[in-house]
Amino acid sequence: MLSAVITTYPGGRECAAARLGLELKRFDNQAYENTGHRPLADDQIHRLEQDIGTTHLPDYICHLYGGVFVPLPEPDALENLDLYGRGVQTSVARGRVDQVIAQALADGVIDEAELAEIIATHRQHIAARHAEVGAVITLHRRSGGQP
Repeated sequence: MLSAVITTYPGGRECAAARLGLELKRFDNQAYENTGHRPLADDQIHRLEQDIGTTHLPDYICHLYGGVFVPLPEPDALENLDLYGRGVQTSVARGRVDQVIAQALADGVIDEAELAEIIATHRQHIAARHAEVGAVITLHRRSGGQP
């Protein structure tokens, strides 16, 4: 997971180390969990991910528990057009699940690789739907927290 963050970070490990205020050698020791060095803290990884707009850490943790990470929508950034876009994304994700299932059933059985792909695409669909519902609630909720 951390290697994905480092690879994605503009300038790679050198810039990531500088962003965290660490010397490159120390960053490498912590990032790659070399013996005798503590790993990077979650807040350090979060800081890097905030810079690049990724969610590798929460995606990884949620996957360990069989779930999906769905960020909560920011109320000020939502509008009805955004809701429409989220609805379209949800429909596309559901269609992809149906396609994967249809392809898996083409030979009459679902093997382990096909099962993994079905579950992965289904999780993406559920995450998209959860984000869509959360956005509707956030946008149309009465102020003061009252439904």
